[in-house]
Amino acid sequence: MAERGRKKPKWAIEKERARKDASADEVWLFGLHAVRDALLNPAREKHRLILTKNAADRLADAVAAGGMTPEIADARAFPAPLDPGSVHQGAALSARPLDWGDVSSRCAPEKDAPPPIVLLLDQVTDPHNVGAILRSAEVFGARAVIAPRRHAAPETGALAKTASGALERQPYLRVPNLARAMAALAEMGYALIGLDGEGDAEIGEVARDCADQPLALVMGAEGPGLRQLTRETCHRLARIPSAGEFGSLNVSNAAAVALYAARSNRD
Repeated sequence: MAERGRKKPKWAIEKERARKDASADEVWLFGLHAVRDALLNPAREKHRLILTKNAADRLADAVAAGGMTPEIADARAFPAPLDPGSVHQGAALSARPLDWGDVSSRCAPEKDAPPPIVLLLDQVTDPHNVGAILRSAEVFGARAVIAPRRHAAPETGALAKTASGALERQPYLRVPNLARAMAALAEMGYALIGLDGEGDAEIGEVARDCADQPLALVMGAEGPGLRQLTRETCHRLARIPSAGEFGSLNVSNAAAVALYAARSNRD
């Protein structure tokens, strides 16, 4: 038995890193909406499709379009390696995570096009929150949702199911360093607006002030909020007004409100 506190040998660290990298090459998507949209996405590299007879009937058009031959399974002994609590609805798809490119290529403002809106997530780790945020980002036309590669929700089946198909269409960029991504956006002309209860103005007012330039809305995790470096990198802090003294919103709801404020002022 290894001694406590003993440093791992280099070969063990490299082996563990290789194992993690290999597991990152595959994600199991589940649920009818998530699987359907992944099958219809030509950019998604798909490996293995498992369906019950009922799910196969309901997804027949998507299966045909995706060009895959599904494995028909019994719902009582569903063979996909999912968490026991996963509500898979008889559909699971093994696939490679999507590659949306980098911040510079995906978020650069375009000539003769409306100034873009992007959303940055500072250590938002709950996949259900991120999935809901992706849905809102798609509805309100955000160019991308950006999160750090570490301490953020990765692309998972739970995230995809909550996103209800938006994961296949809404760019979700994982970056090595959020502050550097914010600096890159600032160089492209983005106004960096952090959402914070102590903001000096309401989000609607700030959105109006920034209506003619690219806008990056920065959301912090529930509880801790924005980290200090993230706050300091923002150009301004804005708050969402509440009717009561102690009102607060879930981060996915706050993102939806902020995106609506930004989009409505541009329209």
